Amino acid sequence: MKIPKTMTIYCPKCKKHVEHSVSLYKAGKQRSLAWGARRHERRRHGYGGQKYPELKRTAKTTKKQSAKLECKTCGYTVFRYGIRLRKMETGG
Repeated sequence: MKIPKTMTIYCPKCKKHVEHSVSLYKAGKQRSLAWGARRHERRRHGYGGQKYPELKRTAKTTKKQSAKLECKTCGYTVFRYGIRLRKMETGG
């Protein structure tokens, strides 16, 4: 699915409809020393193994893609809820 590079949507900071630049949301790199990662690693060790079943194969053929919309006047970022599709690209 192609989405335009710019969209005119409501900005809650400017309190009016202004142009936003559109980009795909990409998750940041996970920290290996974060508390949740340390806890998960600790629970994986020892007798009993995994806390949750380890995912061996993926069932879904698509991923939920989210759009990141950045206001061109104030720089405020809004995220559009992810919809399930094979491929999402900007510029169209």
